[in-house]
Amino acid sequence: MLFESADDYVNADRHAVTVFGMAGAGKTRLASRLRWDGWFHFSVDYRIGTRYMGDYIVDNCKREAMKVPLLRELLRNDSIYICSNITFDNLEPLSAYLGLPGDPAKGGLPLAEYQRRQEQHRKAEILAVQDVPYFIERAKSLYGYDNLIVDSGGSLIEVMDLDDPDDPTVKTLTEHTVLVYIEDAHERGEELLERFRANPKPMYYRPVLLDEKWAEFKALQGIDRDEDVDPAEFGIFGFQAILADRTPRYQALARRHGYTVGAADLASVRDSADFNDLMRKAISRRKAA
Repeated sequence: MLFESADDYVNADRHAVTVFGMAGAGKTRLASRLRWDGWFHFSVDYRIGTRYMGDYIVDNCKREAMKVPLLRELLRNDSIYICSNITFDNLEPLSAYLGLPGDPAKGGLPLAEYQRRQEQHRKAEILAVQDVPYFIERAKSLYGYDNLIVDSGGSLIEVMDLDDPDDPTVKTLTEHTVLVYIEDAHERGEELLERFRANPKPMYYRPVLLDEKWAEFKALQGIDRDEDVDPAEFGIFGFQAILADRTPRYQALARRHGYTVGAADLASVRDSADFNDLMRKAISRRKAA
């Protein structure tokens, strides 16, 4: 969904925009601000954690609770229940379920189990993106919203094939929304890393990249056994690897199908009028190029 001019975008009766980029780039912050100014906020990660992986998350919590005799009995006789309190701003239930591979004494998962949950996430993210057209119409018909922002997951680029013209993820987003890439994430790597340390987001690796970085980390640390890997240390190592790996593919997606805005410019957006100004500049830059 590209425009002949910035005015064509600004003057449209309805807007549907997908923002994408690394975790911590500012997607959710932007969506939250627009939500208070007449936009419907569709969070892909929230949809994954509620609609498509909610049972996995809750069942995992129940499995842990069943190890405690008192809780086991209360669960079996329906005296208590367990639910996930995932929100747009708190994805900890999903992050905790996906976990990190490594030493079980430090909360790590066996590599095979970690890979199984990664595959669950891959399928769930594809399904969540396919829900975007439904929510565009639902936002309008049920709640009266003319504008919708898709707050995509950092792993969006992992569940699409840019070289396949019939890729369902690419087609869904380009046919129904305007794609906007939040740039400068690579240059702000240390800042994003600190945000990740403080508030880990759900992480998804392409299987080939996970195998490669897992072997590389073990070699660098002189570790032979999977269960000797420190999960927290591998999480930081993996985040840095993903940041470097995804950046050129994000850029390619923006070049082919969308627009680019700077993270620093995005930080100054307070409302819909500010966002329209930002989009006007981004569309004009692409047109000039």
